Amino acid sequence: MTQGPDQSLLFVTLRPHRSLTPRGLWLVVICVGLASLAAALPFIILGFWPVAGFYGLDVALLAFAFRANAKASETTEELALIPLELHIRRKRPQGRTEEWRFNPVWTKLHADRHEEFGISKITLLSRGTSLLIGQDLGPADKEKLYSALSSALSRAKAGPLFATGDQF
Repeated sequence: MTQGPDQSLLFVTLRPHRSLTPRGLWLVVICVGLASLAAALPFIILGFWPVAGFYGLDVALLAFAFRANAKASETTEELALIPLELHIRRKRPQGRTEEWRFNPVWTKLHADRHEEFGISKITLLSRGTSLLIGQDLGPADKEKLYSALSSALSRAKAGPLFATGDQF
C-alpha cells in the first residue's frame, strides 16, 4: 500500500458532548417555571407578591444559563493530519476561527493523566508552542483521541511510503 505526502492519516472533528437536545432544555425550563409558579402562588394570594418575582428570576437565570450552554456547544475543533502537516482549526460560536499548523516530525503529544479519572489534558508541543486540544471531551473520549492521534503521528514521523517499481 502506498502512502503519498497528501494522503490523510487522521481527520477528526471534535464537538462538546451535550446530554439534552434544545427541545429537552426548554422542556426542563418550562417544568421548572410551572413548579416555581405553583410555589409562588400561595405567596401571591397572601399578598407577599415580591417573593414571586424571585421565583421568576430563578427561572429566567436558568433559561439564560441553558442558552449560554447551547451557544457554547457550537464550538468545533478539527484535526487533520497528513504526513507533512498537522492542521488544527478551532471554530468558536462567535464566528471566530483559530488555526495552527505543525510539522508532525517536530510535534510531541503529551497527556496529563489522573490515576482515578484518566486523561485530564492533551497537549501538543512543537518548537516552543504548546496547544491544548480536546478540552471539551470527557476522559474516555480524550483517551480515544490520544490513542488515535499518537498512532497517526507515529505513522507521519515514519514518513510517506512509496511503491517500488516492481509493485502494481
